[in-house]
Amino acid sequence: MSFIAWLIIGGLAGWIAGNIMRGGGFGILGNIGVGVVGALVGGFLFSLLGLQAGGFIGSLVTATVGAVVLLWVISKVKSA
Repeated sequence: MSFIAWLIIGGLAGWIAGNIMRGGGFGILGNIGVGVVGALVGGFLFSLLGLQAGGFIGSLVTATVGAVVLLWVISKVKSA
């Protein structure tokens, strides 16, 4: 996957996860960062479950799920 596609998917996934978890995004760079790290987390979680998602939509779903999990973990660590 090209670098530009990673940034687009990361930005979209971060924005979606921000809206799900907090009701708002984190700015363009924050969304991209959360989405890219979320893609790594989501890919790891999906591989543990034996799931695979291909294509743009599959990558976006994987990244969004990972970003939501990432934001949830961060919120739990901050509140502790």
